[in-house]
Amino acid sequence: MPSAFSSILRDREIRVPALTLVALAFTYASTMPYQSIIGINELGLSDRSYSGLIFLAALVNVATSLTLGIWSDKLSDRRPLVLALSVSGMLGFGMIYAFRTAGVFIFGILVLIPISNSTYSILFASIRATTNTMDRGRAAAITSTVRALFSGSWALAPGLIGLYLINSQSMTPAYGIAALASLTCFCLYLFVAKPAPAGETSPSPNIGFFSSLGRIFSSHVLVRVCLMALLLGLQRLNSVVSPLIITNAAGGTVVDVGFMAGLVAFLEMPFMLMWGALQRRFRNVHVLALGALIYCLYLTLLSFASAPWQIYALVLINACGAAAILSVPITYLQDLIADRPGLGSSLVSVNTFIANGISASIFAAGTAFTGYSGTALLAAVVGLASVGLLLFLERDPRPVRQPA
Repeated sequence: MPSAFSSILRDREIRVPALTLVALAFTYASTMPYQSIIGINELGLSDRSYSGLIFLAALVNVATSLTLGIWSDKLSDRRPLVLALSVSGMLGFGMIYAFRTAGVFIFGILVLIPISNSTYSILFASIRATTNTMDRGRAAAITSTVRALFSGSWALAPGLIGLYLINSQSMTPAYGIAALASLTCFCLYLFVAKPAPAGETSPSPNIGFFSSLGRIFSSHVLVRVCLMALLLGLQRLNSVVSPLIITNAAGGTVVDVGFMAGLVAFLEMPFMLMWGALQRRFRNVHVLALGALIYCLYLTLLSFASAPWQIYALVLINACGAAAILSVPITYLQDLIADRPGLGSSLVSVNTFIANGISASIFAAGTAFTGYSGTALLAAVVGLASVGLLLFLERDPRPVRQPA
């Protein structure tokens, strides 16, 4: 059986979306670390205004991803859709870089960039449409490998862009870099991707919008999406609480925070490849449960950390568990609606939105009754309960519905 890498390299229908995802990672990684700095410090938005803007942008992103995911299943070719979304990114990022005003920033963050962010789920839908006829283990390994490439690009970009902007008085050139990354995505699909053969029709041309939403809100799907969100919420919470533990209970500095973040991001890529290989031999749910248990162990040990070296000692289990939580659920969520690649992939955006809310709730509950270390321990308990419920729900293997 060919390796996941060789499958990606040999098949244009997988290779082009994978390369586009590598370029797309630069749009996220070049702007997200600096977005709040630009909005609040450079353009004068208040903390409350910025918080409201980010919340509304997240709603737009979820709504757009769902709508375009449903629509993409009716298309015989997703290439024009990716081209249009790339143009939205070029305009959104490019306008913020060119005009540097609060009004343009708000319009870009609230409208154009959330639309562009839907490219992520559409590209994974394109890959899923190709791998749907493959062996499930091989398809899962390909998805995890592509996600690892995305993470590798994400890990590389912030450092390079930080070096480029080190002497800059403004962080807005980061949005210029993101616009160029969107242009790269556009060029890949314009010049490298092949259009669908003339006369080819979509396998789901007549499915209605509301009937598609009904599948998402069915109890079978919604409960499992919420479980995935609980697990992803652990990783989101860690990104908030670990810097606070490092600089408070562990007595570290912001240098330790930055170094740890970069090191974990770098190590996630090989661990994602490892989890992808395991998915070829074991059920997705069992692989995910193992990764989540490792992450719960990390959060438990983090709650007892009292020195910087102890944080560094946890870097391997941190990266190992996080890699599983970030990569394996993509295939799991797609399997929930396997016959609709666009709709199934849009669950990734729904999952992320719910996870951010869960992370904020755990942080609020934990810090209300205990400190940052206690909050990490609370998250570990939530994670253990989530794994137990996941294994209970998936105790009987269910056949994945494939397209006819």
